[in-house]
Amino acid sequence: MTTAGQPSVGASSSSSKWDAIDWRRAEREVRRLQMRIAKATREDRHGKAKALQWLLTHSWSAKVLAVRRVVRNRGGRTAGVDKVLWRTSHRRWMAAQSLRRRGYRPQPLRRVYIPKSSGQRRPLGIPTLGDRAMQALYLYALEPISETQADPNAYGFRPKRSVADAIGQCFTVLAQKQSATWILEGDIKACFDRISHSWLLAHIPMDKSVLRKWLAAGFMEEGRFYSTEAGTPQGGIASPTLAIMALTGLEAVAKAAAPRHQKIHVVVYADDFIITGASKDVLESKVKPAVEGFLRERGLELSAEKTAITSINEGFDFLGFNVRKYDGKLLIKPGKASVQRLLVDLRGFIKSHSSIKTLHLIKHLNRKLRGWAYFYRHVVAKDTFYRIDNQLFLRLWRWIKRRHPNKSSAWIRKRYFRRDGLRQWVFFSLIRASEGSSSVDLFTAGSVPILRHIKVRADANPYDPLFTEYFAFRSRSRKVIGRAWDYLAFA
Repeated sequence: MTTAGQPSVGASSSSSKWDAIDWRRAEREVRRLQMRIAKATREDRHGKAKALQWLLTHSWSAKVLAVRRVVRNRGGRTAGVDKVLWRTSHRRWMAAQSLRRRGYRPQPLRRVYIPKSSGQRRPLGIPTLGDRAMQALYLYALEPISETQADPNAYGFRPKRSVADAIGQCFTVLAQKQSATWILEGDIKACFDRISHSWLLAHIPMDKSVLRKWLAAGFMEEGRFYSTEAGTPQGGIASPTLAIMALTGLEAVAKAAAPRHQKIHVVVYADDFIITGASKDVLESKVKPAVEGFLRERGLELSAEKTAITSINEGFDFLGFNVRKYDGKLLIKPGKASVQRLLVDLRGFIKSHSSIKTLHLIKHLNRKLRGWAYFYRHVVAKDTFYRIDNQLFLRLWRWIKRRHPNKSSAWIRKRYFRRDGLRQWVFFSLIRASEGSSSVDLFTAGSVPILRHIKVRADANPYDPLFTEYFAFRSRSRKVIGRAWDYLAFA
């Protein structure tokens, strides 16, 4: 495979050519160029970085990987305004060949709305697959710069970082007796929809012509075209990275606004952030105005409804977790709103499916419960897990009584529950097969062991060779720990 033109593959058809691609070789080539871009950025050799970006975005390896990334994504089955999907190898091969800067014109986004937890609707712009692949291609060249320049304690939409890392940093800066006692909870109002186009064009280190076309693509809603004067599409692959780069520098601005003894620390996840401080007055009079000025330059502002200054003794909610000190001890628990949403979801599904097969009910509940419990397994969640299991048992008992109003409790227990060691009430369903029968049990959140998350290093950069072994070690550790969790939970 060559890196700057069409590969010389011996197969005659485009389908066989796509199937014959050496993906590992393509990944190595793209990774090599990304590491060089990051190195040039660290050394402030911006001209060199720009030249390497051009080389990467014209690389055949990057083009085929961009197409593969789009079709493998869950959104790969959702078309844009052109209603085109890349279901076959032939279409994917032709799509990779079409990724060219010259003559590129993005199509408008397809506007849809998704519900928010507050009851409102969030606008979502869906680009065509071709535009998504073009964004993925240029993102390969932009992400090494973003990761090199990003704030050390920004965790949202970044490779090798997660919500667990952001919560881990909250624990680090708030757990000690001498830690800051006041928190500025910040939420940026409609961040993706309001970022200034002029600021992005002036400060984002990528091909300005391509970026300008993305920003001005507009969107289609109910057959009408609407132009876009600000913001980045929330359905775009490159949009999260553009938002990260727009907020880069927030941590430095907040720390520079107050003396060091004020214990200013910043934790950012996407458009949500917290800033700690030793004094409420300093956060209100110095840090908050500095943050507002920083955001104003980018066309952004804080949400008045969601921005507040709170004492750590009262606690605050961040990313679905509640962070609070009880008699001087910091405890991080699942947020009440998150617990309530889960219970409402589970109860609603059970109530609305009174005639569903028990096996199908268990499989659906297991998917919901397992994902939720493993998301919160790093914090003080055991009591919450047991409470959820108890509430679910009560709802299932009502579901069974509704199906069998004339049956006794003894009959119900024999029909729907079994014993497993010390557990007396295991909700289950039999699976009968020609070679015998087996059972599927309801997953219990209480079976998930609590294990503290090891936070990623703040200065760790996946495109810096100094951290290659560090991230490899973290990846190996997660696999080992994952197997241990599975053993502890299901043995």
